[in-house]
Formats: sequence, structure tokens, C-alpha cells
Amino acid sequence: MENRKPSQELLATAPLWPLMLKLALPAVVAQLVNLLYNIVDRIYIGRMPETGQLALTGLGLTFPVILSISAFSAMVGSGGAPIAAIFLGKQDKDSAQKVLGNGVFLLLVFSVCLTTLFYAVKKPLLYLVGASDQTFAYADQYLSIYLVGTLFVLLSMGLNQFISCQGKSKIAMLSILIGAGCNILLDPLFIFVLDMGIRGAALATVLSQAASALWIVAFLCSKKSQLRISLPNLRPRADMLRRIAALGISPFIMQITESAISLVLNNGLQTYGGDLYVGSMTILNSVMQIAFSLNNGFAGGVQSIISYNYGARNFDRVKQTFRRMIATTFLMGAVFSLSVDLFPTVYAGLFTDNPQLIALTAKVLPLFTAGMWIFGVQTGCQNTFLGLGQAKISLFFALLRKVLLLIPLALLLPRLGLGVWGVYLAEPIADVLSASCIGITFLFSYKKILSEDAVKRV
Repeated sequence: MENRKPSQELLATAPLWPLMLKLALPAVVAQLVNLLYNIVDRIYIGRMPETGQLALTGLGLTFPVILSISAFSAMVGSGGAPIAAIFLGKQDKDSAQKVLGNGVFLLLVFSVCLTTLFYAVKKPLLYLVGASDQTFAYADQYLSIYLVGTLFVLLSMGLNQFISCQGKSKIAMLSILIGAGCNILLDPLFIFVLDMGIRGAALATVLSQAASALWIVAFLCSKKSQLRISLPNLRPRADMLRRIAALGISPFIMQITESAISLVLNNGLQTYGGDLYVGSMTILNSVMQIAFSLNNGFAGGVQSIISYNYGARNFDRVKQTFRRMIATTFLMGAVFSLSVDLFPTVYAGLFTDNPQLIALTAKVLPLFTAGMWIFGVQTGCQNTFLGLGQAKISLFFALLRKVLLLIPLALLLPRLGLGVWGVYLAEPIADVLSASCIGITFLFSYKKILSEDAVKRV
């Protein structure tokens, strides 16, 4: 049996709060920086002379496709990395590296399939999600270029968690910083200096994701990484693919249903409001993504502590970790919700200088984000279930919030006389109900999960 690496020893023995901060802060920064890929695009596009509002709305219409692509990377990253960490905790490095290799295989297959599919259905899909004749051209221009970089998006987002699960959170953060830094520099050059408009934003994103992907692959092929990509491990193994899919199906559904939600919300806003209301949703989604990034970054960074110590059967340390994680994500969600209530116009003004769009967004933003004060409970519990390898429980609550609550509410409430306001109101109702349910379930189930028999079944 080989000796543990220093980073792994930290997962098992280091003082907990300093270790959580050491792993979580880079992960939070990485999440926020990764968010800059889209945020920076929206900020620049929303300020394009004369066409900014329509271009921003068109960009928002591409969200379902972008979220769908990221869902497949989440299946591999969030499904494979915790399993690899559990194997490392069991001192089974060979199996951990086979998980990584099979993850790379899946990402390569997904890139070919997704690029082909979305090019084939691009036009009808954009009109389905709420495009008008005025906004379709902008959405089409952005998406046509973005799809060229599907492989880079999948590799950069899907493999970075295999770096984090080794306890190398700073390297994982640097991977994201490289791409985001390129995007920040290239966006104004392509959009304004070279006068490429929304096409320039898409090209900047593709090139930036390529830089990030190349860095991540190079690290995972180097001697600095304990988990290494190798050709023999790229051979698909049914057992490894099943493990990745079983645990990754929950984050996959969480992401893919975001795509369905975006479709339903945009379509409802176009039906009951118009282009201005669809444009407001682009900003609302941007603000919500900031909150999600803060919570998911912290929980994702801490998750490796849970997975490793669960595999090592150090149950007391697992309990201490998830209690502190859930308390922290709850507090973060509550503070963010308060800031939105106090400064809605500031948030709206980040993305546009159109006075009508700012006024509408500032009016609906506190309502749309009202459930965030408790949503940190869902984030903490969801990531804990994933870290413990509990795919079925995690999957159910992924379905509950979005498929069983949010989508039906967004379709039903406008028809009950609430009109366009019913579309906005669906989000906070679903957030509060789902967070309450997963919190109660977690309280009654975690003791059973923390057992020798449960670890053996993972």
C-alpha cells in the first residue's frame, strides 16, 4: 500500500475550520470566476450601442443550450470526482484513475453528440424558448460560434473537479482563472475594437474555454497529479460508467432541468409580457447564478473532505464537516437575499443601461430571489448526499425542486390570474418548499448512511 500524499493527509487530520476554508475559498473563487464567462459577456453585450437590449435578450435565449451542455459535464465531474475521492480514501488509486479515464471517455463522446444535435435543432429550439423575429438573429449568431467549442467547455468543466477531489483546490482555481482572465481581455477586443458584436463575445468564450481545458488536461497528465489521464484507462468499463452515471445523474438532472426551466420561464414571459420581460430574465438568472456559485463553490470545495473521510470510515469527521457546511451555506444564502432586497437597482444596473429594463428588473428581483434565504440548506444537504455517494436521494431532490415544483408552478400560476407575475413567483415558492423538504429528510437519514454497510455499498 502506497503512502498517502500530503494533500490527502490534510483531508483526514488537519484542523477542520482552517481546512474547510483552505479548500472552499479557492472553490468559491473558481465558481465566481467561471461565472464571469457569461457575466462578462452580458455586461458588455448589454451596453452595445443601440442594439444592447435586444442582444442581451438574444444571449439569454441561448441559456437552455449552454445549461444543457454544462449538465453533461456535471454528470462526469460531480459524478466521477466523489467516487474517485472515495477510492483514494480506501487507498485504491488504480480504481480512482479508471474513474478519471472513463470520465474523459464520456466527455469526448458527449462533445460529438451534443455539437451535432444542437446544430441540427438550433433554429426551432431558439423560437421554442421565446425568441422573436427581432431577437433570433442575435441568439443564432452567438450559439453558432459557441457550439464549435463544445469539447473545450465539457473538458474544462467536467475534469476540473478531479483536481479538486485530490485536495488541490488552488490548482483547480487557477484552471478557471486562466480561462476567465482570457475572456475578460478578449471580450472588449472582439466586441468593440474589432466590431464583431455578439459574435465576438462567443468567440472570446470559446478561446477562453480552450485555454482552460488545455491547462487542466496538461495537469492531469503530469506527475504533479495523483490522478493521471492515460490511454489504457480511457477504455470504457461498464462498472465505472455505471458508477459515474449513478452518482452523476443527480447533478445532471439539476443542470438539465435548469435548461427546461429557462425554456418554460422565457416562453411564459414572452407570452404574457414580451421581449423586455424576457430580457429581465437574463439579468435575474445572472444574479441567481452569483448566489448559486457562492453556495455551490463552498459546498463543492468542502465535499472532498466528506467523501474522503467517508471512504476512510472516519464518521465523526464527516458529521462535523457537513454540520458546519450546511450552517455556512444557509448563512450565505440569507445574506445574499438581504443584499438583493436592499440594492436591487444596483444589481440590475450591472448588466444594462436601458432605464426601462433596469426599472422592471429592480421591481421583480427581490420577489424572484426571495427563496434564497433558505436555499443554502438545499445546497448543503444536496452536496452532502453527493459526497456520501447517495445518488437516489440526491436525484429525488433534484427532481423535486425543478420538475415537480418549479416548472408546474411556472405554467399554472400565470393561468390563475397572476399573468406575468406568476412566472416570477414560481421560483421562490419552489425554493422554499424544496429546501424545507430536503432539510427534514437529511435530519432523519444521515445517521443510517454513516455506517460500515453503507460505505461498502458505495
